[in-house]
Amino acid sequence: MTDMQLSARRRIGLRLCALVLAGASLPAFAPVASAAPAEPAPVSEGRHGRTDLRAELGALVDKAGATAALAELRDRGRVEWRGAAGKADLATGERARADGRFRIGSVTKTFVSTVTLQLVDEGRIRLDAPVGRYLPGVVPNAKKITVRQLLNHTSGLFDYTTDPQFATENEEDLRRYLAEGRWKSYRPQQLADISSRHAPYFPPGRGWKYSNTNYVLAGMLIDKVTGRTWQHEVDRRIIRPLKLTDTSMPATSTRIPGPHAKGYLPLPEGPADVSRLNPSIADAAGAGISSTRDLNRFFAALFGGRLLPAAQLNEMKRTVPATELGGDYGLGVIRYRTPCGPQWGHLGGIDGYSTAMLGSENGRHRVAVSVNPYGEDPSKGAHFEKLLSKALCGTSAASAGAMPSLPATRNTLR
Repeated sequence: MTDMQLSARRRIGLRLCALVLAGASLPAFAPVASAAPAEPAPVSEGRHGRTDLRAELGALVDKAGATAALAELRDRGRVEWRGAAGKADLATGERARADGRFRIGSVTKTFVSTVTLQLVDEGRIRLDAPVGRYLPGVVPNAKKITVRQLLNHTSGLFDYTTDPQFATENEEDLRRYLAEGRWKSYRPQQLADISSRHAPYFPPGRGWKYSNTNYVLAGMLIDKVTGRTWQHEVDRRIIRPLKLTDTSMPATSTRIPGPHAKGYLPLPEGPADVSRLNPSIADAAGAGISSTRDLNRFFAALFGGRLLPAAQLNEMKRTVPATELGGDYGLGVIRYRTPCGPQWGHLGGIDGYSTAMLGSENGRHRVAVSVNPYGEDPSKGAHFEKLLSKALCGTSAASAGAMPSLPATRNTLR
């Protein structure tokens, strides 16, 4: 699950909006009690080398409203810095752990695209073949949309997550979502059908628009071609070979296994724990769970050429302009322009969690960050930019707008 535009209707409910497309402000009904501790955020550190991100990570909690934040910076095979700030549980005061797990939202898309490109290399899928060849009738214009257009968001398919049924307009709706909506199971075809009830944004290949529907269909494509679920294939092809022991791709399980910082949504009486939810609403567009360590391992393997042959990795890095994201979109990866040159990766968000996985094109220098937003969103202001600038470029002075913005995630999936 990242650049979300401010919602004109100021919705905060279940808006699995598009990755990095900005987040709605807090609604007028919610006089939120601050979730951040009055004292400076506790920051725990692991090993670190020349770069120390303690101040920048702590600022995400102390000054930007997050309840917790985790980061790991690696250069080649070495951990440059690993740490956590804030609290894993506001009720008990338990500190956030640097090895904690978290929901990764749309960073899931990079895993799904990688598996799809492996199937292309095996000759089981053609990038420029119509989706309808593999999934006849999945959406009305499946014969005109190519697999490539799904993966780079040029299909024009309406983003099902912006359908009104996934939005809350008031406190009553939000409470209903917390009590009932977040437990609901969805089948991928149901999500595709919601998209199909809306007109496309544009004819296939005639524009760019971030749409989670594209990756729901990519997951269905993997299912159809392999005879196994996309979750199974991600596990078999990526998670187990790379020994990503903190990473999972749940279908309907509401748990985050292992240690984790809880995610919260604001209610007038205080924070509502939203850590447990049914991820089938995100499916292949954003259901994943991981850790900063595992995301850095995955990034290094992907951009280092261990998961895809050169031809398919080059296809992944063929980009189209994605001005909504402040960068260019490839096949499940984003290229950002920064003061120290291009940086690659993906951002993501889902209720209570924002994630960044970014680094150099050769995969040697990379950073993974997880933030639990609450109240004022960490993507507003310079604190997240400063962290990324120091981690990726070696300086804490980021030019305004020059670094990727963390996705806003208040009841949202990107």
